[in-house]
Amino acid sequence: MANVILGLLLTVGPQTIYDLNKQFEAGISLFYRASLGALRTALAGLLDRAHVTVATSVESGRTKKRYTVTDAGRLAFHAWMREPITASDAETAAMAKTFFLALVTGPGERLAIVDGIIDRVAADAAELEGLAADLDSLDIAPEHAEPFRFQRATLDYGVGAHHHALDFFRRLRDELAAEPR
Repeated sequence: MANVILGLLLTVGPQTIYDLNKQFEAGISLFYRASLGALRTALAGLLDRAHVTVATSVESGRTKKRYTVTDAGRLAFHAWMREPITASDAETAAMAKTFFLALVTGPGERLAIVDGIIDRVAADAAELEGLAADLDSLDIAPEHAEPFRFQRATLDYGVGAHHHALDFFRRLRDELAAEPR
């Protein structure tokens, strides 16, 4: 979540926690959900690492804290954008990196990020397909056939979702590769 917050702050500028919450609700929540408590925790961590600063002001009698990205935060965000996706929730990381791709300058860097996403999705798809092949080689007892049918259907959905993601990211890569350099 910290990197998503950094990306938002880099995109829209200094924000209060409530502004950030609205940003999540306005679009990011489609692929990344965050409670106000989770935002507070993430901002505290970003402050501890000096990735953001906070400025306090009083507006209409209310204290407001606005968070701003530091140079260290900007470096940390760009390092995250370029690192391979290793998290257990690869889809969320891929969507977050795609959402913030405009913050990365240079078509070559954008291509490298999308290539990294493609590599991760392809590896995950291959793993699921291997699992499917292993399951298909099993001799399922009749009393387990019905549960297995729906468990296998769930796996089929995962394989299909990964193939859709591969198609999507390959098209995005082709679009980026066609851009003038």
